[in-house]
Amino acid sequence: MLNFKNVWLRYGSLTALKNLDLELRGGELMTLLGPSGCGKTSTLQVAGGFLRPSKGRVFLAGRDITELPPEKRPTATVFQSHALFPHMSVGENVAYGLKLRGVPKNERIERARRELERVGLGNSLNARVQELSGGQQQRVALARALILEPQVLLLDEPLSSLDARLRVQMRAEIRNLQQSLGITALYVTHDQEEALSISDRVALMHEGSIVQIGTPEEVYFQPCGEFTANFIGSAFPLQIDGQRRMLRPDQIVICAEGTFTGTLRERSFLGPQVNWTLDWNGQKIRASLPSTIEPHPQIGTEVRFNIR
Repeated sequence: MLNFKNVWLRYGSLTALKNLDLELRGGELMTLLGPSGCGKTSTLQVAGGFLRPSKGRVFLAGRDITELPPEKRPTATVFQSHALFPHMSVGENVAYGLKLRGVPKNERIERARRELERVGLGNSLNARVQELSGGQQQRVALARALILEPQVLLLDEPLSSLDARLRVQMRAEIRNLQQSLGITALYVTHDQEEALSISDRVALMHEGSIVQIGTPEEVYFQPCGEFTANFIGSAFPLQIDGQRRMLRPDQIVICAEGTFTGTLRERSFLGPQVNWTLDWNGQKIRASLPSTIEPHPQIGTEVRFNIR
């Protein structure tokens, strides 16, 4: 559906994207994941026509769109800041893109009403933007993008301004809506949990390049290198039988008959889970356990464990 072919993006001496090859399949939601400054938002802006690549081409459904401005592309973007017009009603915000396309007013209003119903705001057509909560404003921004019937929906960290509980709710709503419509979506986030929960595939970026692409399960359980292992989930190195391995805290199993014995050095309670740090032969082992685990040993106590 959307293809980047050998795309480079430079700002003077700074290279934001390096020889980027990426294929977004029709009907899938792909997340661009990575730390700040890795190139994920630049990739989205190239897709939307807001930035022109220094080298390489961008194709959508086989058509070269590299030179097309944003308004000429069959894409729509949901921005991090919502970018709603405060002097317009909710309905006018949603219908704004149709107005620019010359769609008659009556049709614009009816289509805006349908899109607002789709995102759960059917009674907010005439409301002012300032009357809405952050989550409701994000729904308005989503409706404004969907009303354009884009071939590809672009979402630039759309939930970063929301509180933690609302982010979880909204990401589920976005995923359900994307699946029900069958729309192709490219989603930018730096939140690994968000990426794993919402995506068909995850593209992990680092320093302008894609490090690994795969399903959430693939990038979590089969990281291609230490950067992926450390960025997605949590990992720590351990020397076992002369070999250096990367392990995840949930691979450590505490049990009375465990093969290994370590000393508990730290313990932190995080609600549903508790994190332990063990000292094993001078090496630090991190364990992530259910907070209901019994017993609760004291710091300095020896603990037996196995490794999955």
